[in-house]
Amino acid sequence: GTGSNILSALQDLFWLLKSKVEKQLQIISVLQWVLTFLIMGIACTLILMYILCTDCWAIAALYLAWLVFDWNTPKKGGRRSQWVRNWAIWRYFRDYFPIRLVKTHNLLTTRNYIFGYHPHGIMGLGAFCNFSTEATGVGQKFPGIRPYLATLAGNFRMPILRDYLMSGGICPVNRDSIDYILSKNGSGNAIIIVVGGAAESLNCTPGKNSVTLRNRKGFVKLALRHGADLVPVYSFGENEVYKQVIFEEGSWGRWVQKKFQKHVGFAPCIFHGRGLFSSNTWGLLPYSKPITTVVGEPITIPKIDNPSQKDVDFYHSMYVDSLIKLFDKYKSKFGLPETEVLEVN
Repeated sequence: GTGSNILSALQDLFWLLKSKVEKQLQIISVLQWVLTFLIMGIACTLILMYILCTDCWAIAALYLAWLVFDWNTPKKGGRRSQWVRNWAIWRYFRDYFPIRLVKTHNLLTTRNYIFGYHPHGIMGLGAFCNFSTEATGVGQKFPGIRPYLATLAGNFRMPILRDYLMSGGICPVNRDSIDYILSKNGSGNAIIIVVGGAAESLNCTPGKNSVTLRNRKGFVKLALRHGADLVPVYSFGENEVYKQVIFEEGSWGRWVQKKFQKHVGFAPCIFHGRGLFSSNTWGLLPYSKPITTVVGEPITIPKIDNPSQKDVDFYHSMYVDSLIKLFDKYKSKFGLPETEVLEVN
């Protein structure tokens, strides 16, 4: 009896230690991505400039020469690495929240797609985990489909960061890059565009389901020009993982944010999550709230080389209706009341 009690106690201790280790690995994996998102580009640029001023300047010079040679690669679909996309760190990243990808319809490999991802949140954590890694099984759920998450083109001017992003299948959200992927890269491509962008991030806050979409029609025009089907995607819980200070329209804070957005491409937010060692303190780590990303039914789009504004408005209206229906169908399954309404701005 004593021996079995000792064995049972050792087993309990082992599972307790394993659970703590896994939790720490989850925290490290998320912290790594948050720091990448916030400072990796600037840090790598400064380090490269410093190396140029040292005895190791040749290393930096060789990288800069490679950078010039490789400058247009992001515009041509990038350089994805299945090895990087399958890193174990992304599974710990997934389990921290946790993040889940829900498939509702099959996608044909003979077609190309533009996914509209909503909402942006602070960092688009669900978009990154689901479409730039294999942690939630996007490759298994949509076999034969190559996802490309589109983000600010400025990120691809940063040394090292650009290569890191491309390894996950991330591309610049500009016309050159999207045109190339949808016209010169065969079929079975899916470009994920976070439609609301920086403007939407300024209004994200826990408990609020709102998207910036009414006047965002450029992605519909691109879809028509290439005959790429539109797919609405809603990520329940994306707004729950950070809290931010919301500046009212007309305030000095909102004025500063809009100026940054206009001239730099992103809007600075004052936000916080939890601390590194305690969920009761403030810090940069997101709160561990579930994020469930639902990929809706594709909308078949005809190929029109020069779509009129009437064409764009028609298919944009179809897209908005489809997104609202997707939200209404799944909201109660993921913790929202039946009375919750998606606010479309």
